[in-house]
Amino acid sequence: VASIVASHFAPEWVLNIKETGQVWLVDYADPNCPGIKMIEAERFLHDGGWDSTKRYFLVAANARNKIAVIDAKEKRLTALINTGGIKPHPGRGANWVDPEFGPVWATGHIGDSVVSVIGTDPVNHPDSAWKVVRTISALSSGNLFIKTHPNSKWVWL
Repeated sequence: VASIVASHFAPEWVLNIKETGQVWLVDYADPNCPGIKMIEAERFLHDGGWDSTKRYFLVAANARNKIAVIDAKEKRLTALINTGGIKPHPGRGANWVDPEFGPVWATGHIGDSVVSVIGTDPVNHPDSAWKVVRTISALSSGNLFIKTHPNSKWVWL
């Protein structure tokens, strides 16, 4: 298991089963009989985080240079996004509001200096949702984590 987070829609854990390329939604409502929904994503799953609405979980498939988007409400794969960088590694990723594309989520990469910014608003910005809307060149040869805060104008790599 590469990461475990709690769903905001159901009594479920969202687990990235790294080598299988599956995301499991583990329903723990009945601890004597947990249910598991297995969603095919992409190998090899690693870190990930929520979009700003906490509905969509974005997880890096860093061996394939992609981000898998899981809809925790509908319990399905929404998109597989080619990041344009080598080995995405977001930690939990970073959310902010882009002046052109609205809410976005970003990941850095272990293998190069690209920061990929992904549109995350299918309602108000459907043309940019689940696509890399911009790339930013970082002053490094790669990074492991990206962070920001709603009250900050900075993104840290």
